[in-house]
Amino acid sequence: MATLTVHPDRLLPADPGVRDLARRLYTAVRDLPIVSPHGHVDPRILLEDTPFADPTSLFIQPDHYVTRLLHAGGIPLSDLGVGEGPMGEDRARAAWRLLCGNWHLLRGTPVRYWFDSELVDIFGVTERPSAANADALYDLIDAQLRQPSHRPRALLRRFGIDFLATTDDPADDLAVHDALRADPDVSTTVAPTFRPDRYLEVGRPGWPEAVKELGGDCGHYAGYVAALEERRRYFVAHGAVSADHGHADAGTEPLGHRDAERIYRRALDGTVTPQEATAFRQHMTFEMARMSCEDGLVMTLHPGVYRNHHPATFDRYGPDTGHDIPVAVELTRSLRPLLTRFGTYPGFHLVLFTVDPEVYSREIAPLAGFYPAVYAGAPWWFLDNPAEIGRFQAGVTETAGFSRLSGFIDDTRAFCSIPARHDMSRRLDAGFLAGLVAAHRLDEDEAHDTLSALVSDQPRKVFKL
Repeated sequence: MATLTVHPDRLLPADPGVRDLARRLYTAVRDLPIVSPHGHVDPRILLEDTPFADPTSLFIQPDHYVTRLLHAGGIPLSDLGVGEGPMGEDRARAAWRLLCGNWHLLRGTPVRYWFDSELVDIFGVTERPSAANADALYDLIDAQLRQPSHRPRALLRRFGIDFLATTDDPADDLAVHDALRADPDVSTTVAPTFRPDRYLEVGRPGWPEAVKELGGDCGHYAGYVAALEERRRYFVAHGAVSADHGHADAGTEPLGHRDAERIYRRALDGTVTPQEATAFRQHMTFEMARMSCEDGLVMTLHPGVYRNHHPATFDRYGPDTGHDIPVAVELTRSLRPLLTRFGTYPGFHLVLFTVDPEVYSREIAPLAGFYPAVYAGAPWWFLDNPAEIGRFQAGVTETAGFSRLSGFIDDTRAFCSIPARHDMSRRLDAGFLAGLVAAHRLDEDEAHDTLSALVSDQPRKVFKL
């Protein structure tokens, strides 16, 4: 069997002199607490603290990074249990065998890097997964999942997560978060995030019924706005620090009150046109920025994704199952109405993400380099890999500097990948800063200060923790 190891200098620069610098920098931040202000872990697993059911439900089923690569290799999503809860042992083992037997499909991807780190550091795996050892690895991991040391809360403490944000529907009562905050056994701050997309997209099927979940008098536009404002205040009172928005574009052109009321009535009647629905959603994105100026929630925006690209997969398995695909996006013109009004508003924070890599250097960095409100979100989703993170480091900091970055964002549903993702970021940042020191663009003490800030201080500042 091939051995599975993680090299202590992985991802650090190949040049020995620069690597020594990077190693010193990385060592100084390696064990700092994790700050995760944007992610998708279900808070119920921490509240209930029940053992993870099996390796498949932990590593495969919830992680579309994994399932999409296996699906591209010809493995049906149904065989992986996508869209299901924990499966029976026979099916769970069969799915695990598919992963191990197709381990080569992960080569060269960040998924492979995270997996190696998780298997070695958390579960003590010493053999590279393969068809031959799949069952033995399943048994090794499964046995540990049944131990107190590998229950969710124990892992939360072991991972050193100081702050963990979840993603939540505005109509959620947040009872799970309240219970976690009141539990003395949970020292990590677990905060909800206000995610209003489905209430702003008035042209989507089922929107007239969905909007009633907000409460209040949503039979007219003013009542709808008031209901959103009230739900935001509720989230703030229950620990939320940010509101997250992910639409097809970044348009923010406001409507006049009469036009907004007219389109809203048509949406309730089910007669709204696609053009009207887009105009209304762009108007409401502007309104969300206004509300953030009033209630203090950090606004995060990540446009430019074609959601649910494969209709048959969406119909069978639902959203977030691996077939959201990046598209080109424009921010400079689209955000001008919002930034004209709120870009210099005291205390307003707008964190911009993209899956269009050229946008980081061409638009986000210049915007963050002028507007006090704007911060460049970390590379994420399709860009959270060493190559694209390197492009981001060089392209964004040259224009905006380090103080305009958000700090690392893991954006994951896969709980056990959180430390691996943050460690990857720390190593890459250490390598980049070591290069600046080696090129005599920074002194080593400045590189230490910058790296420590990126890991801890910057996300706390940007997300107002």
